Amino acid sequence: MTTSEALPVEAAASTEERPSRAPVWRSFLRPLPLAAGIVVVVSLLAALFASQLAALSGNDPFTYHADALGADTSPKGALGGVSAEHWFGVEPGTGRDLFSLVIYGARVSLLVGIASTVLATVIGVVLGIVAGAVGGLIEKLVDFATDVTLGFPFLIFAIALSALFPLEAPRALLLTVVIGMFGWPGIARVVAAETRVIVRQPYVVASRVMGARFGHVFRHQVLPNVASTVIVYSCISLPGRISAEATLSFLGVGVLPPTPSWGRSIGDAINWLLVDPAFLLFPAAALFLVTYSFNILGDTLRDALDPRGVR
Repeated sequence: MTTSEALPVEAAASTEERPSRAPVWRSFLRPLPLAAGIVVVVSLLAALFASQLAALSGNDPFTYHADALGADTSPKGALGGVSAEHWFGVEPGTGRDLFSLVIYGARVSLLVGIASTVLATVIGVVLGIVAGAVGGLIEKLVDFATDVTLGFPFLIFAIALSALFPLEAPRALLLTVVIGMFGWPGIARVVAAETRVIVRQPYVVASRVMGARFGHVFRHQVLPNVASTVIVYSCISLPGRISAEATLSFLGVGVLPPTPSWGRSIGDAINWLLVDPAFLLFPAAALFLVTYSFNILGDTLRDALDPRGVR
């Protein structure tokens, strides 16, 4: 056998032996990620079409149904007043339809969670790349800002800020800014660490030697290489942002009545826990399912993009 005849055979053998990565989308076809994806899609659709879905039950979250309450203002009937008219029961004390409250509450919780994640990601990516690529004094300033932000008591600041702003201020926007401004340090540190490695690569050094400006290196060489890390980190941190909004609303410093919110519904349910525990079930279940599903999707995406995850 000649050398020229042997080379294709050896090349084919090496190609067959080389481990290959399965497509990313296949990771989401497994039962648990698929179920999590369905929950997330249904939640997003419910938030977008809340008014239409609430209309199916013939209710809205702002109408009081005194006839659904007993003498002690607790819901009539079993499971918090579940009936053909009120699919999830009614809110104790007011008689508002709980199904409508949960559906409309998804708007606030998901909007604040997603918008604050986008804000935190943009700030963290920009500062992380600048710190990792430029270094020197800029890196020290970013590190100092990161340490200060991480050391600042988030809840105390949010409560104080809520007291300073007038009641007419848009609470959803305020929550988005506060949560987003406190959420960037983690991703900034991760991106900065990756950027320090990337800017030392030969192709980046050669690009700089040839006169490439920082903007070109930022857009075409650093940002594409940290994109997968940014996407995974954002997906994993999103449930925490949703929970942060729920926590602030639970403490009474989030969205104000009568605007529906999962966190505020859970906070109101605590006062009725001994009288009617069913009121806590549906808002808490909605919050748990959404945050758990986003966690599953984030973990699945991280595993799928892991360079060591080859088959």
